[in-house]
Amino acid sequence: MDQSVEITLHSDISEISEGDWNACACPEAGDGRRAFDPFTTHRFLAALETSGSVGPGTGWDARHVVARMGGQVIAVAPLYVKSHSQGEYVFDHGWADAYERAGGHYYPKLQCAVPFTPVAGPRLLTLPGLEDAGKRALLAGMEQIASGAGVSSVHITFCTEDEAELAADVGWLHRIGQQFHWINRDYPSFDAFLGELSSRKRKALRKERQRAQAFGGEIVQLSGDDIRPEHWDAFWAFYQDTGSRKWGRPYLTRDFFDRLHEMREDVLLVLAMNGPRPIAGALNLIGREALFGRYWGCVEDHPFLHFELCYHQAVDYAIAHGMKRVEAGAQGEHKLARGYLPVATHSAHWIAHPGLRRAVSEYLEAERAAVDEDIEILTEMGPFRSPSEPER
Repeated sequence: MDQSVEITLHSDISEISEGDWNACACPEAGDGRRAFDPFTTHRFLAALETSGSVGPGTGWDARHVVARMGGQVIAVAPLYVKSHSQGEYVFDHGWADAYERAGGHYYPKLQCAVPFTPVAGPRLLTLPGLEDAGKRALLAGMEQIASGAGVSSVHITFCTEDEAELAADVGWLHRIGQQFHWINRDYPSFDAFLGELSSRKRKALRKERQRAQAFGGEIVQLSGDDIRPEHWDAFWAFYQDTGSRKWGRPYLTRDFFDRLHEMREDVLLVLAMNGPRPIAGALNLIGREALFGRYWGCVEDHPFLHFELCYHQAVDYAIAHGMKRVEAGAQGEHKLARGYLPVATHSAHWIAHPGLRRAVSEYLEAERAAVDEDIEILTEMGPFRSPSEPER
Protein backbone atom coordinates (compact mmCIF):
# COMPACT_ATOMS: atom_id res chain seq x y z
CA MET A 1 0.00 0.00 0.00
CA ASP A 2 1.17 3.53 -0.77
CA GLN A 3 2.99 4.67 2.37
CA SER A 4 1.74 8.23 1.83
CA VAL A 5 -1.79 7.02 2.62
CA GLU A 6 -2.69 6.56 6.28
CA ILE A 7 -5.39 4.05 7.22
CA THR A 8 -7.32 4.35 10.48
CA LEU A 9 -10.15 2.31 12.02
CA HIS A 10 -13.11 3.76 13.91
CA SER A 11 -15.50 1.89 16.20
CA ASP A 12 -18.13 4.64 16.02
CA ILE A 13 -19.05 6.67 12.96
CA SER A 14 -19.30 9.75 15.19
CA GLU A 15 -15.49 9.67 15.28
CA ILE A 16 -15.56 10.70 11.60
CA SER A 17 -16.99 14.10 10.79
CA GLU A 18 -20.18 14.10 8.77
CA GLY A 19 -18.58 16.50 6.30
CA ASP A 20 -15.56 14.26 5.68
CA TRP A 21 -17.70 11.14 5.33
CA ASN A 22 -20.30 12.65 3.02
CA ALA A 23 -17.66 14.33 0.85
CA CYS A 24 -16.72 10.77 -0.11
CA ALA A 25 -20.09 9.02 0.19
CA CYS A 26 -22.37 11.55 -1.51
CA PRO A 27 -20.48 14.52 -2.96
CA GLU A 28 -23.43 15.12 -5.30
CA ALA A 29 -25.57 16.04 -2.29
CA GLY A 30 -23.37 19.01 -1.43
CA ASP A 31 -25.70 21.22 -3.46
CA GLY A 32 -28.61 20.42 -1.14
CA ARG A 33 -30.08 17.80 -3.45
CA ARG A 34 -30.69 14.15 -2.63
CA ALA A 35 -27.90 11.62 -2.44
CA PHE A 36 -27.89 8.89 -5.07
CA ASP A 37 -27.58 6.35 -2.25
CA PRO A 38 -29.21 7.35 1.05
CA PHE A 39 -27.91 4.23 2.81
CA THR A 40 -24.20 5.12 2.84
CA THR A 41 -24.77 8.65 4.13
CA HIS A 42 -23.33 9.50 7.53
CA ARG A 43 -26.75 10.06 9.10
CA PHE A 44 -28.20 6.71 7.99
CA LEU A 45 -25.23 4.72 9.29
CA ALA A 46 -25.22 6.82 12.47
CA ALA A 47 -28.92 6.04 12.98
CA LEU A 48 -28.12 2.32 12.92
CA GLU A 49 -25.41 2.80 15.56
CA THR A 50 -27.10 5.26 17.91
CA SER A 51 -30.33 3.24 17.88
CA GLY A 52 -28.50 0.08 18.95
CA SER A 53 -29.46 -1.77 15.77
CA VAL A 54 -25.75 -2.43 15.26
CA GLY A 55 -23.04 -2.45 17.88
CA PRO A 56 -22.34 -4.47 21.03
CA GLY A 57 -24.45 -7.59 21.30
CA THR A 58 -25.69 -7.50 17.70
CA GLY A 59 -22.81 -9.24 15.94
CA TRP A 60 -22.22 -6.06 13.92
CA ASP A 61 -19.33 -4.14 15.52
CA ALA A 62 -18.23 -1.06 13.59
CA ARG A 63 -14.65 -0.76 12.34
CA HIS A 64 -15.11 1.93 9.72
CA VAL A 65 -12.07 2.53 7.52
CA VAL A 66 -10.72 5.98 6.74
CA ALA A 67 -7.90 6.69 4.27
CA ARG A 68 -6.04 9.98 4.58
CA MET A 69 -3.47 11.52 2.32
CA GLY A 70 -1.52 14.46 3.69
CA GLY A 71 -3.99 14.62 6.55
CA GLN A 72 -7.00 14.90 4.22
CA VAL A 73 -9.70 12.22 4.21
CA ILE A 74 -9.74 10.82 0.67
CA ALA A 75 -11.77 7.62 1.15
CA VAL A 76 -14.02 5.88 3.66
CA ALA A 77 -15.77 2.52 3.89
CA PRO A 78 -18.44 1.14 6.26
CA LEU A 79 -16.80 -1.91 7.85
CA TYR A 80 -17.99 -4.26 10.59
CA VAL A 81 -16.60 -7.18 12.57
CA LYS A 82 -19.16 -9.97 12.22
CA SER A 83 -19.68 -12.93 14.55
CA HIS A 84 -22.38 -14.44 12.30
CA SER A 85 -23.70 -14.14 8.74
CA GLN A 86 -27.14 -12.73 9.48
CA GLY A 87 -28.55 -9.61 7.85
CA GLU A 88 -26.22 -9.71 4.84
CA TYR A 89 -28.29 -11.23 1.98
CA VAL A 90 -25.17 -12.55 0.23
CA PHE A 91 -25.12 -16.00 1.73
CA ASP A 92 -21.85 -17.55 2.86
CA HIS A 93 -23.24 -20.02 5.41
CA GLY A 94 -21.97 -22.93 3.31
CA TRP A 95 -18.45 -21.49 3.27
CA ALA A 96 -18.55 -21.05 7.04
CA ASP A 97 -19.84 -24.60 7.63
CA ALA A 98 -17.18 -26.13 5.39
CA TYR A 99 -14.35 -24.21 7.04
CA GLU A 100 -15.59 -25.02 10.56
CA ARG A 101 -15.88 -28.73 9.68
CA ALA A 102 -12.28 -28.63 8.44
CA GLY A 103 -11.18 -27.26 11.82
CA GLY A 104 -10.98 -23.57 10.96
CA HIS A 105 -12.68 -20.57 12.55
CA TYR A 106 -14.72 -18.63 10.02
CA TYR A 107 -15.88 -16.06 12.56
CA PRO A 108 -15.05 -13.34 13.23
CA LYS A 109 -14.94 -11.97 9.71
CA LEU A 110 -15.00 -8.43 8.30
CA GLN A 111 -18.00 -7.15 6.36
CA CYS A 112 -17.93 -3.99 4.25
CA ALA A 113 -21.63 -3.34 3.81
CA VAL A 114 -24.69 -1.42 4.92
CA PRO A 115 -26.22 -3.65 7.61
CA PHE A 116 -29.54 -5.32 6.75
CA THR A 117 -29.62 -3.54 3.39
CA PRO A 118 -29.48 -5.50 0.11
CA VAL A 119 -29.15 -2.37 -1.99
CA ALA A 120 -26.34 -2.17 -4.53
CA GLY A 121 -24.13 0.88 -4.57
CA PRO A 122 -20.58 2.10 -3.94
CA ARG A 123 -18.90 0.70 -0.85
CA LEU A 124 -15.41 2.12 -1.43
CA LEU A 125 -16.34 5.76 -1.01
CA THR A 126 -13.85 8.31 -2.34
CA LEU A 127 -13.35 11.97 -2.97
CA PRO A 128 -14.04 12.87 -6.61
CA GLY A 129 -10.81 12.81 -8.58
CA LEU A 130 -9.11 10.40 -6.18
CA GLU A 131 -11.18 7.32 -7.00
CA ASP A 132 -8.37 4.97 -7.98
CA ALA A 133 -5.99 5.91 -5.18
CA GLY A 134 -8.75 5.90 -2.58
CA LYS A 135 -10.28 2.56 -3.55
CA ARG A 136 -6.93 0.82 -3.78
CA ALA A 137 -5.95 2.22 -0.39
CA LEU A 138 -9.16 0.91 1.17
CA LEU A 139 -8.72 -2.56 -0.35
CA ALA A 140 -5.10 -2.78 0.77
CA GLY A 141 -6.04 -1.43 4.19
CA MET A 142 -8.78 -4.02 4.70
CA GLU A 143 -6.39 -6.80 3.73
CA GLN A 144 -3.80 -5.55 6.21
CA ILE A 145 -6.41 -5.20 8.96
CA ALA A 146 -7.70 -8.73 8.34
CA SER A 147 -4.21 -10.23 8.28
CA GLY A 148 -3.17 -8.41 11.42
CA ALA A 149 -6.31 -9.43 13.31
CA GLY A 150 -6.19 -13.02 12.11
CA VAL A 151 -9.77 -13.01 10.77
CA SER A 152 -10.78 -15.50 8.12
CA SER A 153 -12.08 -13.17 5.44
CA VAL A 154 -13.30 -9.79 4.24
CA HIS A 155 -16.52 -9.39 2.25
CA ILE A 156 -17.62 -6.32 0.29
CA THR A 157 -21.27 -6.94 -0.49
CA PHE A 158 -23.65 -5.20 -2.90
CA CYS A 159 -20.81 -3.13 -4.28
CA THR A 160 -20.64 -1.80 -7.84
CA GLU A 161 -19.37 -3.94 -10.71
CA ASP A 162 -16.39 -1.61 -11.12
CA GLU A 163 -15.45 -2.06 -7.45
CA ALA A 164 -15.74 -5.85 -7.71
CA GLU A 165 -13.57 -5.87 -10.84
CA LEU A 166 -10.96 -3.62 -9.21
CA ALA A 167 -10.87 -5.94 -6.20
CA ALA A 168 -10.52 -8.94 -8.51
CA ASP A 169 -7.53 -7.23 -10.17
CA VAL A 170 -5.73 -7.26 -6.81
CA GLY A 171 -6.59 -10.84 -5.97
CA TRP A 172 -10.06 -10.79 -4.43
CA LEU A 173 -12.84 -13.12 -5.58
CA HIS A 174 -15.75 -11.68 -7.58
CA ARG A 175 -19.24 -13.00 -6.86
CA ILE A 176 -22.37 -12.29 -8.89
CA GLY A 177 -25.95 -12.50 -7.66
CA GLN A 178 -29.26 -11.15 -8.91
CA GLN A 179 -32.15 -8.93 -7.94
CA PHE A 180 -35.28 -7.66 -9.66
CA HIS A 181 -35.54 -3.97 -10.55
CA TRP A 182 -38.25 -2.00 -12.31
CA ILE A 183 -36.85 0.29 -15.02
CA ASN A 184 -38.65 3.47 -16.01
CA ARG A 185 -38.67 3.88 -19.79
CA ASP A 186 -40.03 7.42 -19.52
CA TYR A 187 -43.56 6.16 -18.94
CA PRO A 188 -46.11 8.98 -18.62
CA SER A 189 -48.45 6.76 -16.59
CA PHE A 190 -48.91 3.30 -15.10
CA ASP A 191 -51.23 2.48 -18.01
CA ALA A 192 -48.42 3.35 -20.42
CA PHE A 193 -46.20 0.86 -18.59
CA LEU A 194 -48.96 -1.76 -18.76
CA GLY A 195 -49.16 -1.12 -22.48
CA GLU A 196 -45.73 -2.70 -22.92
CA LEU A 197 -46.81 -5.95 -21.27
CA SER A 198 -48.31 -8.95 -22.98
CA SER A 199 -52.10 -8.90 -23.10
CA ARG A 200 -52.44 -11.69 -20.55
CA LYS A 201 -50.03 -10.10 -18.05
CA ARG A 202 -51.61 -6.68 -18.50
CA LYS A 203 -55.08 -7.99 -17.71
CA ALA A 204 -53.76 -9.94 -14.72
CA LEU A 205 -52.11 -6.87 -13.17
CA ARG A 206 -55.15 -4.69 -13.70
CA LYS A 207 -57.29 -7.30 -11.96
CA GLU A 208 -54.71 -7.64 -9.18
CA ARG A 209 -54.70 -3.91 -8.51
CA GLN A 210 -58.48 -3.76 -8.51
CA ARG A 211 -58.72 -6.56 -5.94
CA ALA A 212 -56.00 -5.05 -3.75
CA GLN A 213 -57.56 -1.59 -3.76
CA ALA A 214 -60.94 -3.05 -2.83
CA PHE A 215 -59.74 -4.07 0.66
CA GLY A 216 -62.21 -1.68 2.26
CA GLY A 217 -60.09 1.40 2.94
CA GLU A 218 -57.73 3.78 1.15
CA ILE A 219 -54.06 3.72 0.24
CA VAL A 220 -51.96 6.81 0.98
CA GLN A 221 -48.41 7.80 0.08
CA LEU A 222 -46.68 9.86 2.77
CA SER A 223 -43.34 11.64 2.72
CA GLY A 224 -41.70 14.50 4.57
CA ASP A 225 -43.86 16.25 7.14
CA ASP A 226 -46.89 14.19 6.13
CA ILE A 227 -45.25 11.39 8.12
CA ARG A 228 -46.15 11.75 11.79
CA PRO A 229 -44.78 9.94 14.86
CA GLU A 230 -47.90 7.77 15.13
CA HIS A 231 -47.20 6.37 11.67
CA TRP A 232 -43.94 4.93 13.02
CA ASP A 233 -45.85 3.30 15.88
CA ALA A 234 -48.01 1.55 13.29
CA PHE A 235 -45.07 0.63 11.09
CA TRP A 236 -43.17 -0.81 14.06
CA ALA A 237 -46.03 -3.29 14.54
CA PHE A 238 -45.84 -4.20 10.84
CA TYR A 239 -42.06 -4.59 10.98
CA GLN A 240 -42.16 -6.77 14.09
CA ASP A 241 -44.68 -9.11 12.49
CA THR A 242 -42.63 -9.51 9.31
CA GLY A 243 -39.30 -9.69 11.15
CA SER A 244 -40.43 -12.38 13.57
CA ARG A 245 -41.65 -14.55 10.69
CA LYS A 246 -38.63 -14.03 8.41
CA TRP A 247 -35.66 -13.74 10.74
CA GLY A 248 -36.85 -14.96 14.15
CA ARG A 249 -36.37 -11.48 15.56
CA PRO A 250 -36.31 -8.03 13.97
CA TYR A 251 -32.87 -6.60 13.19
CA LEU A 252 -33.80 -2.96 13.76
CA THR A 253 -34.77 -1.42 17.08
CA ARG A 254 -37.80 0.76 17.70
CA ASP A 255 -35.48 3.72 18.24
CA PHE A 256 -34.14 3.37 14.70
CA PHE A 257 -37.53 4.35 13.28
CA ASP A 258 -37.62 7.46 15.46
CA ARG A 259 -34.24 8.40 14.02
CA LEU A 260 -35.52 7.64 10.53
CA HIS A 261 -38.26 10.18 11.24
CA GLU A 262 -35.52 12.81 11.40
CA MET A 263 -34.70 12.06 7.74
CA ARG A 264 -38.33 11.72 6.66
CA GLU A 265 -37.83 13.91 3.60
CA ASP A 266 -36.01 10.88 2.14
CA VAL A 267 -38.72 8.40 3.19
CA LEU A 268 -41.84 7.24 1.37
CA LEU A 269 -44.38 5.40 3.51
CA VAL A 270 -47.20 3.69 1.64
CA LEU A 271 -49.99 2.85 4.07
CA ALA A 272 -53.28 1.00 3.71
CA MET A 273 -55.75 2.79 5.97
CA ASN A 274 -58.91 1.31 7.47
CA GLY A 275 -60.46 4.57 8.53
CA PRO A 276 -57.87 6.32 10.72
CA ARG A 277 -56.04 3.03 11.43
CA PRO A 278 -53.10 1.83 9.30
CA ILE A 279 -53.45 -1.93 8.72
CA ALA A 280 -50.49 -2.47 6.34
CA GLY A 281 -47.53 -0.52 5.07
CA ALA A 282 -44.40 -0.44 2.93
CA LEU A 283 -41.31 1.62 3.74
CA ASN A 284 -39.14 3.04 0.94
CA LEU A 285 -36.13 5.31 0.91
CA ILE A 286 -35.82 7.90 -1.83
CA GLY A 287 -32.59 8.38 -3.76
CA ARG A 288 -31.88 10.95 -6.43
CA GLU A 289 -32.67 8.51 -9.26
CA ALA A 290 -34.20 5.46 -7.59
CA LEU A 291 -36.80 4.42 -5.07
CA PHE A 292 -35.58 1.72 -2.70
CA GLY A 293 -38.17 -0.61 -1.22
CA ARG A 294 -37.07 -1.85 2.17
CA TYR A 295 -39.73 -3.18 4.58
CA TRP A 296 -43.34 -4.32 4.52
CA GLY A 297 -45.77 -5.59 7.11
CA CYS A 298 -49.43 -5.83 8.02
CA VAL A 299 -51.83 -6.55 10.87
CA GLU A 300 -54.63 -7.62 8.52
CA ASP A 301 -54.34 -9.93 5.51
CA HIS A 302 -56.02 -8.87 2.27
CA PRO A 303 -55.57 -10.39 -1.21
CA PHE A 304 -52.75 -8.81 -3.24
CA LEU A 305 -52.29 -5.90 -0.81
CA HIS A 306 -48.61 -6.78 -0.40
CA PHE A 307 -48.03 -6.50 -4.16
CA GLU A 308 -49.98 -3.25 -4.37
CA LEU A 309 -48.15 -1.46 -1.54
CA CYS A 310 -44.66 -2.76 -2.28
CA TYR A 311 -44.51 -2.89 -6.07
CA HIS A 312 -47.36 -1.12 -7.88
CA GLN A 313 -47.46 1.93 -5.62
CA ALA A 314 -43.68 2.20 -5.92
CA VAL A 315 -44.00 2.22 -9.70
CA ASP A 316 -46.72 4.89 -9.46
CA TYR A 317 -44.40 7.06 -7.35
CA ALA A 318 -41.40 6.52 -9.64
CA ILE A 319 -43.41 7.50 -12.73
CA ALA A 320 -44.93 10.55 -11.05
CA HIS A 321 -41.50 11.77 -9.88
CA GLY A 322 -39.46 10.86 -12.96
CA MET A 323 -37.31 8.30 -11.17
CA LYS A 324 -35.22 5.93 -13.27
CA ARG A 325 -35.90 2.72 -11.38
CA VAL A 326 -37.40 0.95 -8.40
CA GLU A 327 -35.23 -1.47 -6.44
CA ALA A 328 -37.50 -3.69 -4.39
CA GLY A 329 -34.94 -5.59 -2.31
CA ALA A 330 -33.54 -9.09 -2.37
CA GLN A 331 -34.92 -12.23 -3.98
CA GLY A 332 -38.51 -12.75 -5.11
CA GLU A 333 -39.21 -14.15 -8.58
CA HIS A 334 -42.83 -13.08 -8.01
CA LYS A 335 -41.60 -9.59 -8.91
CA LEU A 336 -41.00 -10.73 -12.50
CA ALA A 337 -44.71 -10.89 -13.36
CA ARG A 338 -45.05 -7.31 -12.09
CA GLY A 339 -42.51 -5.86 -14.49
CA TYR A 340 -39.39 -6.12 -12.33
CA LEU A 341 -36.59 -7.67 -14.40
CA PRO A 342 -33.46 -9.49 -13.19
CA VAL A 343 -30.21 -7.55 -12.90
CA ALA A 344 -26.80 -8.67 -11.70
CA THR A 345 -25.45 -7.71 -8.28
CA HIS A 346 -21.81 -7.88 -7.27
CA SER A 347 -19.64 -8.59 -4.25
CA ALA A 348 -15.92 -9.08 -3.59
CA HIS A 349 -14.33 -11.51 -1.14
CA TRP A 350 -10.83 -11.82 0.34
CA ILE A 351 -10.15 -15.17 2.02
CA ALA A 352 -7.01 -15.78 4.06
CA HIS A 353 -6.76 -19.60 3.97
CA PRO A 354 -5.45 -20.84 0.59
CA GLY A 355 -7.50 -24.04 0.69
CA LEU A 356 -10.78 -22.30 1.48
CA ARG A 357 -10.00 -19.61 -1.06
CA ARG A 358 -9.41 -22.20 -3.76
CA ALA A 359 -12.64 -24.04 -2.95
CA VAL A 360 -14.68 -20.82 -2.92
CA SER A 361 -13.09 -19.68 -6.19
CA GLU A 362 -14.15 -22.88 -7.91
CA TYR A 363 -17.63 -22.58 -6.48
CA LEU A 364 -17.99 -18.96 -7.61
CA GLU A 365 -16.89 -19.80 -11.15
CA ALA A 366 -19.75 -22.31 -11.46
CA GLU A 367 -22.16 -19.98 -9.66
CA ARG A 368 -21.43 -17.08 -12.02
CA ALA A 369 -22.27 -19.21 -15.04
CA ALA A 370 -25.51 -20.35 -13.41
CA VAL A 371 -26.53 -16.80 -12.44
CA ASP A 372 -25.80 -15.49 -15.94
CA GLU A 373 -27.96 -18.23 -17.42
CA ASP A 374 -30.71 -17.61 -14.87
CA ILE A 375 -30.81 -13.89 -15.68
CA GLU A 376 -31.06 -14.63 -19.39
CA ILE A 377 -33.87 -17.15 -18.92
CA LEU A 378 -35.84 -14.99 -16.50
CA THR A 379 -35.56 -11.96 -18.77
CA GLU A 380 -37.03 -13.99 -21.63
CA MET A 381 -39.83 -15.13 -19.29
CA GLY A 382 -40.66 -11.54 -18.36
CA PRO A 383 -44.11 -10.03 -18.84
CA PHE A 384 -43.20 -7.65 -21.67
CA ARG A 385 -44.83 -8.33 -24.99
CA SER A 386 -42.71 -9.49 -27.90
CA PRO A 387 -42.03 -7.06 -30.76
CA SER A 388 -44.40 -9.09 -32.95
CA GLU A 389 -47.32 -8.77 -30.50
CA PRO A 390 -49.54 -5.78 -31.35
CA GLU A 391 -50.54 -3.20 -28.75
CA ARG A 392 -54.06 -3.58 -27.38
